[in-house]
Amino acid sequence: MRTDSMAGSARFRPGRALMYLVACVYAVITLVPYLWSVYTSLKPTSEVFSVFVPFRTLTLHNYTYIIQQFPFGRWLFNSFLVALIVTLGNLVVNTLAGYAFARLRFPGRGLLFYCFLAIMMIPGQVLLVPIYILLARLGWIDTYQGLTVPFLMSPFMIFLSRQFFLGMPKELEEAGRIDGLSHWGIFFRIYLPLSVPLLSAQTILTFQGNWNSFLWPLLLETQQDMYTLPVGLNSFYGQYDAYWNSVLAGSILLTLPMVIVFLIFQKQFVRGIATSGMK
Repeated sequence: MRTDSMAGSARFRPGRALMYLVACVYAVITLVPYLWSVYTSLKPTSEVFSVFVPFRTLTLHNYTYIIQQFPFGRWLFNSFLVALIVTLGNLVVNTLAGYAFARLRFPGRGLLFYCFLAIMMIPGQVLLVPIYILLARLGWIDTYQGLTVPFLMSPFMIFLSRQFFLGMPKELEEAGRIDGLSHWGIFFRIYLPLSVPLLSAQTILTFQGNWNSFLWPLLLETQQDMYTLPVGLNSFYGQYDAYWNSVLAGSILLTLPMVIVFLIFQKQFVRGIATSGMK
């Protein structure tokens, strides 16, 4: 009987084979542009548009060039600082707000939550002008405050946090109340330690979104020392020409940290997204 079950498990399944085939094709389609970008970033300027170049001509000159000739370290610091501040702010605000919407009872809770959902339907481009005018009156142009304060919360992440906490058993809260814990105690001592998947998903999505942010820093920052990496890379484009090998070298350096972060936290990220949609 055991042999039959083993034979059944080893039996060819067309559906699963098709699924693996589609996944492999999608992986190739996704990876080829990135690998080609790495390949082109190693080419000398005279060979940028050549399909194949001798291996001996590949060089790291493009990487050393952008690091030495541009304030790349400053741009890297700006991107990291802005993404870090916004991520930490979102973790605090979104998690607390999501817990409040899921577990606390207060007047107007439903209406306020639906207002947050309505905000998600407003395109971000519509808010650029009023936010810019407000920050200009505050004197926050070319400042870190202008890059961080407007984005210290996210309606989508609040919704995600609420769904996550709704999926947790109410018995945990009841046990905490029996032990004499307040709402803060229940949150910090019971729910927060169980929220690692949620926090991981929030961290990756928020950090990635701000790390790659281009339009808002481009509008707000006019001084080169305040550029973030995406805006700094945009300066590689000339009026009539572009140094594509340098652009791609900078793009590889821009994406590399996020690739590493995702590879480290991918299990927590997938688990957080999956469990947040339980209710």
